[in-house]
Amino acid sequence: MMLFTEVRGLPVVPPAEAGPIGTVTSLTVDIASRAVSHVRLHGGRSRRETVLPWDAVRAVGPGAVRVHSIAAADSVPPRRDLLGRRVLTEAGTEHGTVLDVAFDPETGRVLAVFTTRGEVAADRLLGLGDHALVVRAG
Repeated sequence: MMLFTEVRGLPVVPPAEAGPIGTVTSLTVDIASRAVSHVRLHGGRSRRETVLPWDAVRAVGPGAVRVHSIAAADSVPPRRDLLGRRVLTEAGTEHGTVLDVAFDPETGRVLAVFTTRGEVAADRLLGLGDHALVVRAG
Protein backbone atom coordinates (compact mmCIF):
# COMPACT_ATOMS: atom_id res chain seq x y z
CA MET A 1 0.00 0.00 0.00
CA MET A 2 1.11 3.54 -0.79
CA LEU A 3 -0.43 6.94 -0.27
CA PHE A 4 -0.93 9.64 -2.89
CA THR A 5 1.02 12.06 -0.67
CA GLU A 6 4.00 9.65 -0.76
CA VAL A 7 3.99 9.58 -4.56
CA ARG A 8 3.52 13.30 -5.20
CA GLY A 9 6.92 14.85 -5.86
CA LEU A 10 8.68 11.59 -6.77
CA PRO A 11 10.88 11.62 -9.88
CA VAL A 12 9.57 9.72 -12.91
CA VAL A 13 12.35 7.62 -14.42
CA PRO A 14 12.20 5.98 -17.87
CA PRO A 15 13.94 2.63 -18.48
CA ALA A 16 16.74 3.72 -20.79
CA GLU A 17 17.64 7.18 -19.57
CA ALA A 18 19.86 8.25 -16.71
CA GLY A 19 17.79 11.11 -15.38
CA PRO A 20 14.17 11.71 -14.48
CA ILE A 21 11.73 13.07 -17.06
CA GLY A 22 9.85 15.04 -14.41
CA THR A 23 8.20 14.76 -11.02
CA VAL A 24 4.75 13.46 -10.13
CA THR A 25 2.24 16.25 -9.53
CA SER A 26 -0.85 14.07 -9.11
CA LEU A 27 -2.53 10.77 -9.81
CA THR A 28 -5.84 10.66 -11.69
CA VAL A 29 -8.44 8.16 -10.51
CA ASP A 30 -11.11 6.55 -12.67
CA ILE A 31 -13.99 6.31 -10.21
CA ALA A 32 -15.84 3.63 -12.23
CA SER A 33 -12.93 1.18 -11.95
CA ARG A 34 -11.75 2.59 -8.59
CA ALA A 35 -8.18 2.66 -9.83
CA VAL A 36 -5.45 5.10 -10.79
CA SER A 37 -5.77 5.72 -14.53
CA HIS A 38 -3.04 8.31 -15.18
CA VAL A 39 0.12 9.81 -13.70
CA ARG A 40 0.56 13.54 -14.14
CA LEU A 41 4.07 14.95 -14.06
CA HIS A 42 5.74 18.28 -14.56
CA GLY A 43 9.26 19.38 -15.32
CA GLY A 44 11.99 17.64 -17.20
CA ARG A 45 12.77 18.71 -20.74
CA SER A 46 9.32 19.89 -21.77
CA ARG A 47 8.65 22.12 -18.72
CA ARG A 48 4.91 21.46 -19.09
CA GLU A 49 2.52 18.86 -17.79
CA THR A 50 2.80 15.36 -19.21
CA VAL A 51 0.12 12.75 -18.62
CA LEU A 52 1.08 9.08 -18.78
CA PRO A 53 -1.40 6.20 -18.70
CA TRP A 54 -1.14 3.95 -15.64
CA ASP A 55 -0.18 0.97 -17.82
CA ALA A 56 3.07 2.83 -18.68
CA VAL A 57 4.11 2.47 -15.02
CA ARG A 58 6.51 -0.35 -14.26
CA ALA A 59 7.00 0.24 -10.52
CA VAL A 60 6.13 2.74 -7.82
CA GLY A 61 8.48 2.89 -4.88
CA PRO A 62 9.59 5.24 -2.17
CA GLY A 63 12.36 6.69 -4.35
CA ALA A 64 10.83 6.97 -7.82
CA VAL A 65 8.10 6.06 -10.26
CA ARG A 66 9.66 3.89 -12.95
CA VAL A 67 7.92 3.72 -16.32
CA HIS A 68 8.10 1.38 -19.34
CA SER A 69 7.40 4.19 -21.75
CA ILE A 70 7.24 7.96 -21.84
CA ALA A 71 4.56 8.07 -24.54
CA ALA A 72 1.84 10.46 -23.42
CA ALA A 73 -1.73 9.22 -23.05
CA ASP A 74 -3.91 9.27 -26.18
CA SER A 75 -6.89 10.70 -24.35
CA VAL A 76 -6.37 12.73 -21.23
CA PRO A 77 -9.10 12.90 -18.61
CA PRO A 78 -9.83 16.22 -16.92
CA ARG A 79 -7.56 17.10 -14.03
CA ARG A 80 -9.57 16.40 -10.89
CA ASP A 81 -7.21 15.90 -7.98
CA LEU A 82 -8.64 13.94 -5.10
CA LEU A 83 -6.37 15.50 -2.50
CA GLY A 84 -8.12 18.47 -0.92
CA ARG A 85 -11.41 17.62 -2.64
CA ARG A 86 -14.69 18.15 -0.79
CA VAL A 87 -16.54 14.88 0.00
CA LEU A 88 -20.33 14.57 -0.14
CA THR A 89 -22.66 11.61 0.25
CA GLU A 90 -25.16 10.90 -2.52
CA ALA A 91 -27.74 12.68 -0.34
CA GLY A 92 -25.57 15.81 -0.23
CA THR A 93 -24.33 15.43 3.34
CA GLU A 94 -20.83 16.74 4.01
CA HIS A 95 -18.23 14.09 4.73
CA GLY A 96 -15.18 16.35 5.08
CA THR A 97 -12.25 16.84 2.75
CA VAL A 98 -9.87 14.28 1.22
CA LEU A 99 -6.58 14.16 3.12
CA ASP A 100 -5.04 11.18 1.34
CA VAL A 101 -5.75 8.11 -0.77
CA ALA A 102 -4.32 4.61 -0.21
CA PHE A 103 -3.70 2.51 -3.33
CA ASP A 104 -1.98 -0.66 -4.45
CA PRO A 105 1.25 0.46 -6.19
CA GLU A 106 1.30 -2.64 -8.42
CA THR A 107 -2.24 -2.48 -9.77
CA GLY A 108 -3.23 1.13 -9.10
CA ARG A 109 -6.39 -0.06 -7.34
CA VAL A 110 -7.72 2.43 -4.78
CA LEU A 111 -7.98 0.85 -1.34
CA ALA A 112 -9.37 3.71 0.78
CA VAL A 113 -9.87 7.45 0.90
CA PHE A 114 -8.92 9.23 4.11
CA THR A 115 -10.99 12.30 4.89
CA THR A 116 -11.15 14.82 7.71
CA ARG A 117 -14.12 12.79 8.98
CA GLY A 118 -12.61 9.33 8.74
CA GLU A 119 -11.87 6.57 6.25
CA VAL A 120 -14.07 5.85 3.23
CA ALA A 121 -13.79 2.39 1.68
CA ALA A 122 -13.14 2.30 -2.07
CA ASP A 123 -16.40 0.44 -2.74
CA ARG A 124 -18.31 3.52 -1.53
CA LEU A 125 -16.93 5.80 -4.28
CA LEU A 126 -19.68 6.91 -6.67
CA GLY A 127 -18.43 9.89 -8.66
CA LEU A 128 -15.92 12.70 -8.97
CA GLY A 129 -16.92 16.06 -10.35
CA ASP A 130 -15.56 19.59 -10.44
CA HIS A 131 -16.77 20.34 -6.93
CA ALA A 132 -16.76 17.12 -4.92
CA LEU A 133 -16.08 13.44 -4.54
CA VAL A 134 -19.44 11.71 -4.11
CA VAL A 135 -19.60 8.64 -1.88
CA ARG A 136 -22.28 6.21 -0.81
CA ALA A 137 -23.47 6.92 2.74
CA GLY A 138 -22.01 4.46 5.19
